[in-house]
Amino acid sequence: MALRTNQELLSLAKRGGYAVGAFNMNNLEILQAIVSAGEAEKSPAIIAVSEGAIQYAGLAYIVSMVRIASDQTPVPLSLHLDHGKDLDIIRSCVENGFTSVMIDGSHLEFQENMAITKKVVEMAKKRGVSVEAELGRLKGIEDKVSVSEREAFLTDPQAAEEFAKKTEVDALAIAIGTSHGAYKFKGEVKLDFERLKEIARRVDIPLVLHGASGVPQAVLERAERFGAKLPGAKGIPDDTIQMAISLGIAKINIDTDLRLSFIGAIREVLTNKPEEFDPRKILGPGREAIKQTVQTKMRLFGSSGKAI
Repeated sequence: MALRTNQELLSLAKRGGYAVGAFNMNNLEILQAIVSAGEAEKSPAIIAVSEGAIQYAGLAYIVSMVRIASDQTPVPLSLHLDHGKDLDIIRSCVENGFTSVMIDGSHLEFQENMAITKKVVEMAKKRGVSVEAELGRLKGIEDKVSVSEREAFLTDPQAAEEFAKKTEVDALAIAIGTSHGAYKFKGEVKLDFERLKEIARRVDIPLVLHGASGVPQAVLERAERFGAKLPGAKGIPDDTIQMAISLGIAKINIDTDLRLSFIGAIREVLTNKPEEFDPRKILGPGREAIKQTVQTKMRLFGSSGKAI
């Protein structure tokens, strides 16, 4: 099956009231795990690639692997640049087979963010490539953060409406209290659902939630049991994710949970079988662990059975 665009996948998700997972890949095993999970769940999936992943694996290798995967599976896939900030890399992705790119100008002032996003939209649309942008900054809301400090980095609904209309992006990542990494909260989990409701009322395009890994206890315990040091790691509870989807989130980014699953399985092999030196027998269990995690996410997001 030919690669889809995020616009295709997310429009269906928005209408259907579910979310499509964007799962970050860095190597062959992770890609295989995501695709295998999609096949098992009959779920679409977004293959997300960061600028760091491109630097690590190489653009040509990534595009070739994902194209082959897409050709060999009935599951709808898109190839998406995650958190693009370098315009040269974004252009290279647009010109070399990515079907979706994200321009992350969330660190810029509003007008500057809007200007650079328009530039990327103009570039990408000429080749039929979807564009995601971000407004607001991801930063965990902790118990002692004041209201004024929170307001400084969360997405303003009125600004989101203006931004979406003037840039003509296909999807908008918003900040409602999540953060990247394994340490999302020091206290109680707090996402601003009233803000999400208002943004969804004003903005007609699919909304995106970044920093949404759950850091499942079983996955975390396995990694720590075999040597990982992750004290205090805490993610987004499943019921919170389901609430966000019910209020309009159509794309959910997952990276940390994949990493934790991968390293937990690999650490277990290296600990229990110190004589093992076959990479396939070391990385294979990591691939299987990621597959199980992705399947769990697809069920949670409601995308299982939605392959088209």
